[in-house]
Amino acid sequence: MKKIIYTLSAFVVLALGAVSCDSYFDVELQDQSTLEEMFSKSASVRKLAAHMYAYLPKEENPMDGTSEGGFSGRTDARQINASSYVNNCFDLRVGNYSPASITGYNLWENYYKAIAHCTLIIENIHLDVEDNDMVRSYVEAEARFMRAYYYFLLFRTYGPVIIWGDKPAPSDVKGETLDRNTLEDNINFIVSELDKAIAVLPVKLSEVLAEDSNMGRPTKGAALALKSRVLLYAASPLFNGNKLYAGMTNYYGEEIFPQNYDEQKWRDAKDAAWEVIKLQEYELVKATNPTGDKFKDGFSAYQNIFFEQWNKETIWGWWMNFTTDWLGRTGTFVAACAPRGMSLEGWQAVTPSFKLVDAYAMFETGRYPVTGYDRVSGMDDYSAPVIDPDSKYVADGFSMSTQYEAEWAGEFEVHNSTLGREPRYYACLVPNGYYWPCDPVKKVGLENPKNNGKKEWRVQDMKCDFWRGSGSHCERHDGTWNNFFGFSWRRLYPKDKPLDVSADYTSLHYVFPAFRLAEIYFNYAECCIELGEYSEAIKYINMIRVRSGLNELDKAYPGIESDPELLKWCFRHEKMIEFAIEGPMHFYDNTRWMTAEQNFPALNWTLNLNDAVDYHDSWVRSSEDFPLEKYAKFTKRDYLFPFDSDQLAEMTNLTQNYGF
Repeated sequence: MKKIIYTLSAFVVLALGAVSCDSYFDVELQDQSTLEEMFSKSASVRKLAAHMYAYLPKEENPMDGTSEGGFSGRTDARQINASSYVNNCFDLRVGNYSPASITGYNLWENYYKAIAHCTLIIENIHLDVEDNDMVRSYVEAEARFMRAYYYFLLFRTYGPVIIWGDKPAPSDVKGETLDRNTLEDNINFIVSELDKAIAVLPVKLSEVLAEDSNMGRPTKGAALALKSRVLLYAASPLFNGNKLYAGMTNYYGEEIFPQNYDEQKWRDAKDAAWEVIKLQEYELVKATNPTGDKFKDGFSAYQNIFFEQWNKETIWGWWMNFTTDWLGRTGTFVAACAPRGMSLEGWQAVTPSFKLVDAYAMFETGRYPVTGYDRVSGMDDYSAPVIDPDSKYVADGFSMSTQYEAEWAGEFEVHNSTLGREPRYYACLVPNGYYWPCDPVKKVGLENPKNNGKKEWRVQDMKCDFWRGSGSHCERHDGTWNNFFGFSWRRLYPKDKPLDVSADYTSLHYVFPAFRLAEIYFNYAECCIELGEYSEAIKYINMIRVRSGLNELDKAYPGIESDPELLKWCFRHEKMIEFAIEGPMHFYDNTRWMTAEQNFPALNWTLNLNDAVDYHDSWVRSSEDFPLEKYAKFTKRDYLFPFDSDQLAEMTNLTQNYGF
C-alpha cells in the first residue's frame, strides 16, 4: 500500500513517528521516554486532550464542499447561489462525484487520524502524575466519547467501517486483508464506548473542571445524546433490514448490512432518548423577556438558540469555526447570507429553497400550508404547490402590511404568501420586497452626498427588492454574487447589527449546538411513532411547537392521533423547519429514512427575478431564471458516500458502497 506520513499536531509529533506500516491507521511510538514525559505533565495532557477537537466536522459551514457542512447543500431545504464558479457544493448537489474525484474530501482519513489520537490518550492517560484520579478518569472518558463520535461520523457517511476496537491498528496490518466490519459490530462498539464514558462523565463540567474555561467538553448528557442519535440511525430504514444492500459481504464472508427488520432497535433508541430527558438537566430556550404574546415570545425563544451562548438547550457543541476567511468565524456565514449593499460583504451564496419557504406553518391555524407538489419527470414542481385550504394560506396577490423587527419601515406592499406565517419564518427569512431588519437610523452607513456628507442610511436602501430591474441596493450587479432565489437568510443576524467593517463580522461568535434538547425530543417522538405510541409522540412534538409560538399539533390537526401517516408527515415537516440551517441534519434524516431520492431532486426554482417588469411580476416561480443549468439530483447510490480511489488502492479488498 501507499505509505502515508502524517502528523497529529506540532506538539504530538515529538511522540508520534511516521506510520509504522503503510496505513495511517498505525501509530508508531518513536520515543517511549518522550511519550511518558508528555503524559506525565498536566499542561501537556490538556493540550493533547484539546487536540482531539481539531478534527471536528465543519457542519455549520454549508459552503464547505470538502466536509459534511457541504452535504446540507444537497437537500431540498437550501439553494447554493454562487454564480461565478462551480464548486464542490455544486458537484455534491448534482451527484457529480466518483471514487476518483472525491480524493480531496479526506473524511475517511481525517476521522481515522482523530480515532488514533483518542486511542493514544486512552492508552497513556495513566502516565499523568500531576492530575488526580478524577481528572485522569474524566480525560479517558472524554477520549472514549470523542472516539465514539468520530466512528459515528464515519458510519453516517459511509455506513459500516473498519473498527479497531479498544486498541490502535496493529503494526503489521496488511492492506489486502482489511475490510469493513459489520453494521452490528460498528453499532455495538460505538455504544459500548459511550456506555463506558457515561459511567464516568459528570452531569455538570463543574464537578470536575473549571466550567468557564472548558465549555464544549463532554458531559454525561453529551454521551447520552450521541448514544440516542447512534441508536436512532441503527433503527432507521437505511440500516434496519434494507434490501438494497442485500448480498454485500466483506472479505471475511460476513454480511455487512443486516437484512432482517428489528423493531427492538426502535425501543432501544427510544430508551436512549429518554435517558437524556430524565436527566432533567436541559430545557428548551425561552424568550429573553417573556411578554405573554405567543408570536413575540416564540420569535425571541427561537432566535436565542444561537443568540444565547451555551444556553440550557445546548447539550454539546462548539464555537462556530469559519477561520479560513478573513471575515472571521460566524461572520463569514452571515456575509454569505446578507444582501449585497446591506453589508461590507453580501454574497447571497446560501439561500433557502421553496420547499423550506413553503414548509413554515401558518401562525393562526398552526397548519402547514403546502402539503405537496405536482410531480414532473420524477421531481417536485415547486410552481405547483398543493395548498391545504384549512391553513388560511393565501398563495397569490399583494397586501399592505408592516414587518416585525422593522417597525421603522412603516406599511409597504408584500406578497400574500409571506403574511401570517409562524415566528420561525420571520426569524429565519427576509422575503423579496421586505426590509433587512436593521434600523437605518441606528446603522452607521456610508457618506451620503445628498445630505452634506452625513453618514446615514436611507430607508429605501434597506429594502430587499431582489428583482433585477429594481436597481435595488440588495444585490451586486456585476453578476458575481446575486440573490437568484428571492429570499435571504437572516437567522444568525441580530436586529440592527451594523455590518460595515470587518470587525462587525469578527465580533459575531455563536455556539454551534451539535446536540440540543429539541433533537432529543424529536428522537423520542420518532421512536414513539414507529412503535405506535402516538399520543406520547404528539406530547413531545408539541413542546417544540409551543416554544416556537405555535399551537399544539392535535389542535391544528384534530384527530391526528388516529392518523399515523399524517402524524409522521407532520413530524418530518416540523423537524425540517426546526433545524433549518443547522448543519446537515436534514440531509442525514432523509438518507436514513431513504426519502432523499423522492425529496431532493429538483430544478433550480426561484422567483422570476430576471425577466420581471415590476415587483408584482417578480413573484412568479420560475425554473429558468437560475444561471446554472445543473439541478439537484439524487439516486440510490447516493445514500452512502463512496470510498475514494486512493483508499481502494491501499486496501484492495475493501468493499465499495452500492452503485460505485
